[in-house]
Amino acid sequence: MGIEKTNSDKSRRSFLKRATAATLSLAGSNRIVAAMANDTSSQPVEEETPWYRRITRWGQTNITEKDPVIYDINWWRNHWRKTHVQGVIINAGGIVAYYPTKIPLHYQAKYLQGRDLFGDLCRAAHEDGLVVFARMDSNRANEDFYKAHPDWFAIDANKKPYRTEDLYITCVNSPYYKEHIPAILTEISNLYHPEGFTDNSWSGLGRNSICYCENCRKSFREKTGKELPGKKNWDDPVYRQWIRWNYDQRLEIWDLNNKTTQAAGGPDCIWSGMNSGSISGQSNSFRDFKEICKRADIIMLDHQSRNDASGFQNLSDTGKIIHGLLGWNKLIPNSMAMYQAGRPTFRVSSKPEQEAHLWMLEGFAGGIQPWWHHIAAYHEDRRMYHTAEPIFKWYKANEEFLINREPIGTVGVVWSQDNTDFYGRDEAEMKVNLPWRGIIQALIRARIPYQPVHIDHVGRDASIFNLLILPNVGSMTSEQAAGVKRFVEKGGNLFATGETSLYNEDGESLKDYALSDLFITHAIAKDKKENVYNLSRTYHTYLRLNPEMRSMVYGPQTGTEPAIADERHAILKGFELTDIYPFGGMLTPLKTEPNAKVLMTFIPEFPIYPPETAWMREPKTDIPGLVVHTRPNGSRIVFMPADIDRQFGRHNLPDHGNLLSNIIRWAAKDDFPLSVAGPGLIDCNMYRQPGKVILHLVNLTSAATWRASLDEFIPVGPITVKVRLPQDVRGDFPSLLVSGQRIVAETEGGWCKFQLASVLNHEVVVLT
Repeated sequence: MGIEKTNSDKSRRSFLKRATAATLSLAGSNRIVAAMANDTSSQPVEEETPWYRRITRWGQTNITEKDPVIYDINWWRNHWRKTHVQGVIINAGGIVAYYPTKIPLHYQAKYLQGRDLFGDLCRAAHEDGLVVFARMDSNRANEDFYKAHPDWFAIDANKKPYRTEDLYITCVNSPYYKEHIPAILTEISNLYHPEGFTDNSWSGLGRNSICYCENCRKSFREKTGKELPGKKNWDDPVYRQWIRWNYDQRLEIWDLNNKTTQAAGGPDCIWSGMNSGSISGQSNSFRDFKEICKRADIIMLDHQSRNDASGFQNLSDTGKIIHGLLGWNKLIPNSMAMYQAGRPTFRVSSKPEQEAHLWMLEGFAGGIQPWWHHIAAYHEDRRMYHTAEPIFKWYKANEEFLINREPIGTVGVVWSQDNTDFYGRDEAEMKVNLPWRGIIQALIRARIPYQPVHIDHVGRDASIFNLLILPNVGSMTSEQAAGVKRFVEKGGNLFATGETSLYNEDGESLKDYALSDLFITHAIAKDKKENVYNLSRTYHTYLRLNPEMRSMVYGPQTGTEPAIADERHAILKGFELTDIYPFGGMLTPLKTEPNAKVLMTFIPEFPIYPPETAWMREPKTDIPGLVVHTRPNGSRIVFMPADIDRQFGRHNLPDHGNLLSNIIRWAAKDDFPLSVAGPGLIDCNMYRQPGKVILHLVNLTSAATWRASLDEFIPVGPITVKVRLPQDVRGDFPSLLVSGQRIVAETEGGWCKFQLASVLNHEVVVLT
């Protein structure tokens, strides 16, 4: 064991030299003041950047229990080199140990047969100058463990253990998490000296199940003075306390594990868990993303694939959400499956290369780093071994422009995990996710760069935004509402939708919108049993556009058409030939103040079938669907009670997307730093480095844009681009990092203009 320690220490010293040299090209690094010229140099470094701030390219072979007898380490070492990884994630322990552990009941892999597979791989990685994340999986155990310590496991109200197939789910409040896992972390650290630890499933039982073990009963009683809730009931204050208490318990695990690994392995030996890119997923696992990001040095993101509803752009959006919490000087590697992840899942069959590549490219556009991920160490489908190399090679060549940068965008889209929990409750997909998705998709479709903003950061980040969008942020604290009001008082513009600010922090309905003085619209008290409708249903409803124009538009006339009283508002541009607009949702009566301008009103549902019955029973109401006004300080306010954002997220109707982009453009006074003209669906993201502007253009135009899997890229072009230049950027000669070209731009009045002949899957433009 002493010899192994010496070899490991030598490997780590060698690794530190090589890793430091490999980071010299990273733009914006201000911590390295002297560096090595190459791997063999020994020039000193005054202050070394921690590994978790500079290791950007990762690989993972997720070991199965069968792998110890067939693992071809030499082949995988060569694959590490071919894919230019700087770090590897290696299965160590938890549910299954891949080393000869001395911890009682720590189950060793069935086919380990005395081999130290984790140790062999860890030493090989260190010899190759790579960092090692020891990968744990900590939330379950086998039957022998359960029989030995039944009080360490989660149980239901009938005192029966929660199970997943043949494994038992452990309780986060038991000695399993507080003693057993720390003992494993300490053992691995002492034996093998990995740089850090990550954990695939660290947060225990999810939100849909209540654990009634004695550990939970005691802890909850000590923290709240209450007994555990008897069932799920969002209207029960004790149940809501239980939700918040569970979040706190997971943060305690995060803190304990970091304390353990740093005590055993030194201050840079961090424990980083793994986290979902879905806020709803984080909520269902009691993972408070904002609080986690306060603690985290790096976020290991387990967000392996898109779904048909969210598209590739979901990964870019996820990166921007997390960086908004974590900061843009930290890293977010994402587990990018080389196998067919999502639905359906085929663990050992290759994902189409185009599908994997475009997912990675959208990640780069959102500030995410690459991490290839295989299940098992041997595959009969060999196509997957060729997927990562070209992407990793390109990333390595252009890495200096892909990290240590700040986003550019004048539009902030506001979100809140509490809104997902306490307003969304068990309908978060319909109430929260779809409105968000609709707004984001409208921005992408309009090629308007945006930044996600946590609602608690509105005051902190307000100065960089011209417009804030609140997509159905129903639940707010009084402090959060006050922050939005301060933003508007300082001249900011606002666009809010649906039931924004109509609920308090517990998700309880208020008598009026907390932002009613901004909306100049007021809720009308109603019986809770009235006007309740099914959000998942599409209703045959419309909105009437004001003023009506059909008396002067080509078509049959009855003589009853209303006279044109005024010009249409700019928001309704493009709808000149119609007086009605497809809606699909429901509205309840609202009261507007005299200075409100109501651009759309509700047309209630009427029959669809049979066709003979499809005529409006109530063609006109005074129920507002879209309200606008300009405040004395010039701030533009748009309140849209009609949930067009949700409908666009569901149905992708062009009318919905066009209206949303019109609203955003009007509310923001067309003050955007970018204009992109040309065919196709292109996701545009802009960043700054000192003396540079970096523009990502990701081409989402394909037959598989909305339905996986993608197996063909379709080029679009020509694309005309105009960029507003900061004072320290000339922009005369844009560099194209994908095509490798250097072109000439026209510059005038603080803007530069250039044309791209074609974009296949993506282009990254650097202006200096």
